[in-house]
Amino acid sequence: MRGETILETEDLTKEFAGFVAVSGVNLRVARGTIHALIGPNGAGKTTCFNLLSKFLTPTRGKITYKGEDITTLAPADVARLGLVRSFQISAVFPHLSVLENVRIALQRKRGTSFDFWHSRNILNEYNDRARELLNDVGLSSFADWIAVELPYGRKRALEIATTLALDPEMMLLDEPMAGMGHEDIDRIAALIKRVSANRTVLMVEHNLSVVANLSDTITVLTRGRVLAEGNYETVSKNPDVREAYMGTGHA
Repeated sequence: MRGETILETEDLTKEFAGFVAVSGVNLRVARGTIHALIGPNGAGKTTCFNLLSKFLTPTRGKITYKGEDITTLAPADVARLGLVRSFQISAVFPHLSVLENVRIALQRKRGTSFDFWHSRNILNEYNDRARELLNDVGLSSFADWIAVELPYGRKRALEIATTLALDPEMMLLDEPMAGMGHEDIDRIAALIKRVSANRTVLMVEHNLSVVANLSDTITVLTRGRVLAEGNYETVSKNPDVREAYMGTGHA
């Protein structure tokens, strides 16, 4: 049910040769919400995200997904449970078409590997669903483009489409708006809002203002610890958050 905790961490900590990158993070993500994990450079948000998506193993602490302890599971095992990191499995094939990229992701979801030798009818089934997904992310007119030729913001949309092909229950988005101009930021923000309708989204972001009208809950990290948490109005007015960003214009 919406609102119940779907992902939770307890005392999540990661040390690298004596340097504590993430320290005692307790995080609760509610089902059916968009939750942003933000912080200035060096805050530990990327390390925390890599712990949640299982690319790193915590020094100590616990990660629970849908009530199951996933602390020691591999990324692929976690993905099979419905927790999928965008850009983890989506890795776009640059010299294939946009449609082919999504079709490959659909084949991976069905566990049939690459069906290049199968009948045209089977491939057409993939094509139909792939075109639906491309429509969902606003890429219908780009279906025949070679992926490497896509504008930057459209590549991000393709990566989200290939993640959606795996039908995740919860999506982890790693700075989906990084390096974008205002037009692309608005487009991807609207896309995230749209695809979150029946899913939970946890996203890492550097810029607080980017998630202002997007996130239900914002967790601010600094120096590996949780500094503040709440909705945008609460977090943006927090003096500790403003100090952490040191007037850079992000808070």
